[in-house]
Amino acid sequence: MDEELKSEVPEHEAVPARAAAVVAERAIAGTVPDRMPAMYLGHGAPPLVDDPLWTIQLAAWAGALPKPAAILVVSAHWEAAPLTIGATADAAPLVYDFWGFPERYYRATYPAPGARALAAKIRALLSGTEQVADAPDRGLDHGAYVPLTVMYPAADIPVLQVSMPTLDPARLLRIGAALRPLRDEGVLIMGSGFLTHGLPFLREFRFDAPPPGWSTEFDQWAGEALDQGDVDALAGFLRAPGARYAHPTTEHFAPLFVTLGASDGPLPVTTITGYWLGLAKRSFQVA
Repeated sequence: MDEELKSEVPEHEAVPARAAAVVAERAIAGTVPDRMPAMYLGHGAPPLVDDPLWTIQLAAWAGALPKPAAILVVSAHWEAAPLTIGATADAAPLVYDFWGFPERYYRATYPAPGARALAAKIRALLSGTEQVADAPDRGLDHGAYVPLTVMYPAADIPVLQVSMPTLDPARLLRIGAALRPLRDEGVLIMGSGFLTHGLPFLREFRFDAPPPGWSTEFDQWAGEALDQGDVDALAGFLRAPGARYAHPTTEHFAPLFVTLGASDGPLPVTTITGYWLGLAKRSFQVA
């Protein structure tokens, strides 16, 4: 689903004094020795890179984690069946899957090393579980490269994006479980979406727009379910308060299930909360 946010860039809020420290402390608390966490984050629209609070939070999150050996991204913006492996060449092209924004957002670059070895491991891990295809010309969409430019700006870590072959929570959980061994090899599994994404129902496109009731209700419900590790409740998210407005389409929630499937340890740890244009930024990691 292409980005539908309005192109007007809002003014930005003040950054609390401990914004970075709070995120870093949470991230460290959700990390175990010798294993890379998996994460689900809100990737924002291209203007995320200009938001002083969110960029500080994402940079602090990355800085609190061990440096990944490679990064595997499952983004809301690539649905394709069967599960498809994107470009593995160095400096894979970017997919500017949005429109109506200032020209500078279409000049963004992220020349990360290719991840051919990671692609081979994914094929092996999914053998017998998922059919796997290749799309060697399909680069990183904004659900992948926008947060990466903030979290790992040096672009010196191999990055690979794969598609979501389905939006079914149970199947995505199984895919995440199959990919779980990658974490023991230092691979950061990143589900990239947005905890609420009811763009058609937004009325104010300002950073400080009060979040609609459906956004706060769904965010609170999801936060409680995550804190309890209630995967069954999360899989039934369409019955949650505000769900029909928070997710009129479900692709921005779906990457969460790959992240949860990749976990077999402690409860998820929420790293970032708050709202952006009224949409919930809640992001979390699993140890």
